[in-house]
Amino acid sequence: MTLKDSAPLITFYGDDLTGSTDAMEALAGQGVDTVLFTAIPDDALLTRFRHCRAIGLAGTSRSESPAWMDQYLTPALAWLRERGAAVCHYKTCSTFDSAPEVGSIGRALEIGHRIFDHDGVPIVVGAPQLRRYTAFGQLFAAAQGEVYRIDRHPIMSRHPVTPMHEADLRRHLASQTELTIGLIDLVTLAESGVDARVDAARLHHAALLYDVLDSTSQAAVGRQLWRTRPANGGFMVGSSGVEYALLAEWRRLGLIEAPPTFSNPGPVDRIAVVSGSCSETTARQIRHAEAQGFHALRLNVAKLADETQAPTELATAREQALAALGLGRSVVLYTALGPDAGLATLPGNNSAHAIGRRLGELLCDLVRAERLTRVVVAGGDTSSHAIQELGIQALTTCLPLPQTPGSPLCTAHSTDTTLDGLQVAFKGGQVGDDAFFVRIRDADLC
Repeated sequence: MTLKDSAPLITFYGDDLTGSTDAMEALAGQGVDTVLFTAIPDDALLTRFRHCRAIGLAGTSRSESPAWMDQYLTPALAWLRERGAAVCHYKTCSTFDSAPEVGSIGRALEIGHRIFDHDGVPIVVGAPQLRRYTAFGQLFAAAQGEVYRIDRHPIMSRHPVTPMHEADLRRHLASQTELTIGLIDLVTLAESGVDARVDAARLHHAALLYDVLDSTSQAAVGRQLWRTRPANGGFMVGSSGVEYALLAEWRRLGLIEAPPTFSNPGPVDRIAVVSGSCSETTARQIRHAEAQGFHALRLNVAKLADETQAPTELATAREQALAALGLGRSVVLYTALGPDAGLATLPGNNSAHAIGRRLGELLCDLVRAERLTRVVVAGGDTSSHAIQELGIQALTTCLPLPQTPGSPLCTAHSTDTTLDGLQVAFKGGQVGDDAFFVRIRDADLC
């Protein structure tokens, strides 16, 4: 297979929905027309977006087992390879949280390494735009204005499913794969002989982790990613740092035009928010929204996870939410206020999957009943499973959000006319300032 002029620049698979919209925003915000499909599209839907230079698939692998990945991620990556793009990206969260049994990035690396059949698979996690940094293989991330080593991060070190207890990403991945992983560190990137050093490392390692600390190192990494891509398309792993690095190189080479101008869609009178996030960041956002007039309603997470009790819990929540919406108030329905409650107390992934789907079902009911035009889903895993109940086939970027990169306001595309054109923000748990939900309602987005 050789690359064609009409082939996309890049394809990507997001390991959760918010990670997928993160990559979409990074690309679309810099002038690369991007579509994000919620499942492998049929020919008619694919043709509708044939103008796009970037094609994404929103997945759920961050909350799935290695066996699930073998069964479902394999055909997804194979389909993306068939698009003939210059590169294919397995998109991870910028906090790189994963475990051998859940969301194994190592297993995803193995699958992509096998399908694309080349060594030296780049791994790029640092993304200064998101205040994520890698230095000498160690990952650092910001929280509430401070930068922490990821294993000391106040949120990610306590993640209820995949807590990060190791900041050295090669050591972290060593528990998930036996593939050898080299390092191209900041010192190497600054050397005049960096190309030769990278070429030699690619011969000896199945994958290479690249440091990214600032715009200079990011641009240097972008040059290496593009320079070393195989002629028939390469495979890459990492955060939207992959996109940001490539965009710097594409701009240098004149492959992309100036960023487009997005129009602010303006405020709406009310929105609905559903949240399955256990993040303290989201907890602050819920409290702030309530203080600003949102009707906040906590759902019983144990009942919501129980197949026999969920219908009653949903019916009660639906009735109360519709009453508030009917009075012109925005609503936020949530399962937890911070990391010490909610999903952390429930065993297994099936509960999280079920809760996400039921929150999506509830949100869909509210949209239909009240003809809502803008909504929010909070929580990365929650978003991945909620969207399956929303009847959305594809997403495009409505408006990038400079204050909260990674969680753009999206436009939904659906065969259901009630949902087609819906504006929706899918927010990772740790994303955004306290006023995020209010900003989405009021279109105070810049």
